Formats: sequence, C-alpha cells, structure tokens
Amino acid sequence: MALRMISAAEAKSGASIIVDGVSCIVKSNDISKTGKHGHAKCRIEAIGIIGGKKKVFAVSGHERFEVPMINKHRAQVLNIIGDKANIMNLESYETLEIPILEELKQEIKESDQVEYWDIEGSKIIKRKI
Repeated sequence: MALRMISAAEAKSGASIIVDGVSCIVKSNDISKTGKHGHAKCRIEAIGIIGGKKKVFAVSGHERFEVPMINKHRAQVLNIIGDKANIMNLESYETLEIPILEELKQEIKESDQVEYWDIEGSKIIKRKI
C-alpha cells in the first residue's frame, strides 16, 4: 500500500516508484520540453529493487506513480540454506527466511549482521553491516 503519489516529472534519480506492480529505483529521468499544444514527456530508466530488472519507458510528465513504503531493519544471520538465509530481527527477535541477493552470497556468513528491506510486504537482504 503506497502512502503517496508523485508525478513522472518529480521522479528524480534515486527516487523509488512502483512500475507495473514492481518497486523500482529511478536511475535517470530525461524530461523533454513542452510543445506548443502538448505536454512534457519523461523517459524514465528504473531498476527493480528486488529482481534487479531494468525498465525503460516513456510517459507524459503529468503521469502519476505510487511511491512504495520501504522499511529498513537490522538482523543477525542464523544460518544459510542455498540462496535463502534464516535471520533474526534485532529489534523484535522474530525469525524470517529471506532470499539473499546474488552479489552478497559470498560475503554473508552465519552470525553476520545484515540490513534487510521490507518493500510492500516483500523482504530482501540488501547489505552486510
């Protein structure tokens, strides 16, 4: 559930938006000037937060996007099974099984502290602390 909406012209580099139901981070936004009778156009390049898939699309400058709610938490890794890790939240002491990003698999070991993100109900480990 998104708490707010922004227009395509307000989606600056580093902002997070929801595109086709996927939470993404904007990498670039090229805004064209308005014509005599037209609207500004935005060419947005975004990368999915969880999947890492690149999306490039062009929309009108007044098109609105939802901004996803991202909660960042700290946790300790209890054990690693394949591409998932069992972690314990350091604030609430709940245990979760969360996927690890491909580039972090070699870095993260048992008993390490990590930061995980809760993005609209989907959880993923983002970095080692």
